[in-house]
Amino acid sequence: MTTAFKGLEGLCRLFILAAFLVLSGSVLLQVFARTFLSTAPVWTEELTRFCLIYIGALGAGLALRSGDMVNVDLLCESLPGRAPWVLRLVCAVLTAVFCIVLLSAAWDYTAIGRRQTAASLGWRMDFIHASMLILFVTLGLWALMRVYEMLTGRHDGLPILKAEDK
Repeated sequence: MTTAFKGLEGLCRLFILAAFLVLSGSVLLQVFARTFLSTAPVWTEELTRFCLIYIGALGAGLALRSGDMVNVDLLCESLPGRAPWVLRLVCAVLTAVFCIVLLSAAWDYTAIGRRQTAASLGWRMDFIHASMLILFVTLGLWALMRVYEMLTGRHDGLPILKAEDK
């Protein structure tokens, strides 16, 4: 199971890199056009926005995994005994449940996009709305992985430090 998640992590990182490169190219084109040309293409702003949406959707699960997700644990980690571990487990379970519950709504949202097109790019919006499906699937999978690792004793639920990734 860990091998599958390593593959998912690599795939997410690859897609994030691709989206970031497209975003960078789009912004550079916009800056170049505004500086040196008489008009700038309007579609670059929309493309940049879509790239940011996908970077967020693909990166949310990875952020949960690595501990880069916003986490206020001052109170939680100061509790005695096993209470911090239990709270981390409950948070992971609630995150997974939240993602599973919202999958249906994300599917409906994606389906609505089939009837819409992006204003300047002309792309079907279901490809953009699918980012919510991706968000809930990947975040839910990473939360379930955390639950599994905590219940099997493979991990304590604390953020994975960079040194542990190697």
